[in-house]
Amino acid sequence: MPEPLTPEHLTPEPLTPEPLTPEPLTLDRFRVDLAECLFLEPGEVDLEDSPLDAGLDSLRIATLLERWRATGADVTYVELAERTSFAQWWQLLTERTRGVDGADA
Repeated sequence: MPEPLTPEHLTPEPLTPEPLTPEPLTLDRFRVDLAECLFLEPGEVDLEDSPLDAGLDSLRIATLLERWRATGADVTYVELAERTSFAQWWQLLTERTRGVDGADA
């Protein structure tokens, strides 16, 4: 017969808190973020691809935008939507990121 559950069994594992300061946005981090939304490996992300042709929809773009804003990027959804390649997104992000030292350009 199984051992009865006790309060110790019901106590959840403590959650690991998110870092208060997000990691800086680097080209590698940018590729990882894109790959996650595109269900690719980071090395498979072609920066010359069009975000829409690659398969990003408006919800995924908004999700990425919020993630990048948390790193200090001062960009809007419209500014991303006006650009036709991931390379242009990266250029905009590097030009408009504040408070992050050493972003890979």
